[in-house]
Amino acid sequence: MTESFLEDVDVTWKEYGFNSRSEFIRAVLRDALKHPEFNRADLKAMLTSEAEIRDGRTHSSDDMKAEYGLDETARDDDE
Repeated sequence: MTESFLEDVDVTWKEYGFNSRSEFIRAVLRDALKHPEFNRADLKAMLTSEAEIRDGRTHSSDDMKAEYGLDETARDDDE
């Protein structure tokens, strides 16, 4: 493992309230075994999304609807 990867792991386990790096890694491995359908690309996309949410670089669906002039009635009319 690279030093930068371990630094990311250390930041993450602390942010999520785990007691140690080992506890965090065990939890991640258990989740990986429970959900084998996730591949590396899926996991990277989820981590990227989490970082974007944490950094405030996302928009709510209501914000996007307002920006593009969409509302619930427009969708209901299409059905």
